[in-house]
Order: sequence, then C-alpha cells, then structure tokens
Amino acid sequence: MSSNPKFDDALREAIISRPDVILDDQDLMQALISANERAMGGNIVDLRGIAMERLEHRLDRLEDTHRSVIAAAYENLAGTNQVHRAILRMLDPLEFEPFLRNLGNDVADVLRVDCAKLILESFESDDDPVVHRLGDVMTVAKPGYVDAYLTQGRSIQPRPVTLRQVQNGSAAIYGEQSDWIRSEACLKLDLGEGRLPGMLVLGAEDPHMFSPQQGTDLLTFFAGVFERSMRRWLA
Repeated sequence: MSSNPKFDDALREAIISRPDVILDDQDLMQALISANERAMGGNIVDLRGIAMERLEHRLDRLEDTHRSVIAAAYENLAGTNQVHRAILRMLDPLEFEPFLRNLGNDVADVLRVDCAKLILESFESDDDPVVHRLGDVMTVAKPGYVDAYLTQGRSIQPRPVTLRQVQNGSAAIYGEQSDWIRSEACLKLDLGEGRLPGMLVLGAEDPHMFSPQQGTDLLTFFAGVFERSMRRWLA
C-alpha cells in the first residue's frame, strides 16, 4: 500500500480542469516550488528556481513603479484641475477691487492656501485709499523689494516661481497670519513694459504644501494668467 496520503478526488479534478488558478496564485506557486526543492535534497542547486525568484523580485519592483507612476499621474491631473478652477474663478470679477478681494477669498480657497497677497512695487507712497481698503490682500513696497524677498539676500537670479518652507512668514506680507505660515509660493509678476515688477505670494500653514522639490509648471501658468489680468487693470 502506498504511504502517500490520498489526494482528494474533487480537488484533483478541480485543479486539472482549471490549472490557471494555481498559476495565477503567487503563494501557491511559491509553496509548490519550495516543496520541489525539498524533494530534490540540499545538495542540488535549482537554477531555474533562483531565476524565477529573481524575476519575481523584478516584477514586484515593476509593479511598485507602476503604482507610483499612476499615483503621480492622478496627482498631476488633480493639480491641473485645481489650477484651472482657480483661474476661472479669478477671471469672474469685472472690476479691480472685486478682482483682488476674490483673490484673497475664493481663489485662495480653491488653491487650498491660507493666505494670498499681492505685492506691488511703487515709487509713490501707500496713501492711496484703494491700498488701505485692500490692505488685507495687497501691499505696496519700495522698488527692489520683490527681488530682495525672493533671493533672501543671496547673489542669485530670482526665479519666476519660488517654493520654500519658512519658520515664520514675513510680517510685512502676512500681517497677523505670519506666526503660523510655514510654507509659501512666491510668483514674480511681469506687469508690462515700463512698470515695476510685482509678486503674488501664496502662504500655507502646512509646511509640506510648498517645497523646492515640487514642480512649478502649473504655478508658472497661473502667474502668467494673473499678470496678464493685472496688466489690463493697470492699463
């Protein structure tokens, strides 16, 4: 009489009729390979098994990469849609003051930032009543302020978009909100020939909202639309 345990006939028939079930199950295949290695004994090197194991590791790495690429694609798509919604909301107002107030409210909400502030360089004083009325969203600064703020005193060329983490936001820009601003996006604005530059600053309490490792394409596009709108208001 055979010493091997009798294999269940129903299970045997199920496996014969659908062998792909086992082939597609990674745990079952690994168990069968391990049983085969034990049956061969410890003095035999199974090169095919080693090759399969290496291929499995490579497949796992490829699957991880595939998942990462898909996640990044979804994140980029979500970011694109977010910026597009913000631009459409920004273009709704038909007058200058509502345009700026909308920037600090609805547009900031769409972009999920805690503060949006426009800085305009000017040789004039900030005694204009409009500046006082819009003080929560607009600040007038002396010429050279934008580049100095972007470079932080370093001898470098200011970039169109600067993303960075901060310990505390600038009180001159964020006012009472400066104590809890932990990251910011600074968008340098070209307001047209013969005009001093401006800057749009987006501040966030989340220190990971903006960092130098992130891409700037979407914010560069947003800044381009914003500065063209500003040229129209300043004309």
